[in-house]
Amino acid sequence: MCACLKKGRPHLSRRRIPTMDIRPNHTIYINNINDKVRKEELKRSLYALLSQFGQIVEIVAMKTMKMRGQAFVVFKELAAATNALRQLQGFPFYNKPMRIQYAKTDSEVITKVKGAHGDRDKKKDKKKKPQEAAALAKKAATVPSIPAHIPAAQVPDNPPNYILFLSNLPEETNEMMLSMLFNQFPGFKEVRLVPGKHDIAFVEFEGEMQAGVAKDALQGFRITATCAMKITFAKK
Repeated sequence: MCACLKKGRPHLSRRRIPTMDIRPNHTIYINNINDKVRKEELKRSLYALLSQFGQIVEIVAMKTMKMRGQAFVVFKELAAATNALRQLQGFPFYNKPMRIQYAKTDSEVITKVKGAHGDRDKKKDKKKKPQEAAALAKKAATVPSIPAHIPAAQVPDNPPNYILFLSNLPEETNEMMLSMLFNQFPGFKEVRLVPGKHDIAFVEFEGEMQAGVAKDALQGFRITATCAMKITFAKK
């Protein structure tokens, strides 16, 4: 090889991009969101998608120039935030892959809750007297125990098949919300809304076993706080 070429060859070194280690916390930060989606619809869709991982305390999404295409979601439990981050990294949300990381600081809501519980516990410790504790224990002994889990009322069903019938859906339900919910299950094909009837829909799967798995997993799922979704096999 020509000596001039040897001399002129640049030395290539791979630069390492510094990464910031963010401590896991209850709040996840999502960006690369389609900024054409209206704020209220975005918040409802995020709730529908993320509430499968655990109780959501707050969703913050703003349409200012600085905050467009971004959102913060606050979970009650740290484990829920961690699972959501791992399971939905790169999930196609309104045709764009979600980018998710922990927020740099814990949510103000969670901080306040932690602080309030701490203050309350301190006040209780100071005020509580031995005789009051004994009286409370005696009273507690007379209260009948409540079962930890009350099974949901069974929904009358049809013979198993590959199409599910959804009812008791809230007015704001749309095809995107339901697709995001059911898309996580193998064999999902499509969602069909019924024109003029906002509270019902059909979801089709490749087979009846796959439909049955989704039905059992999402029975009673709340798209909003007041509407528990009812799922049955569709009538043939």
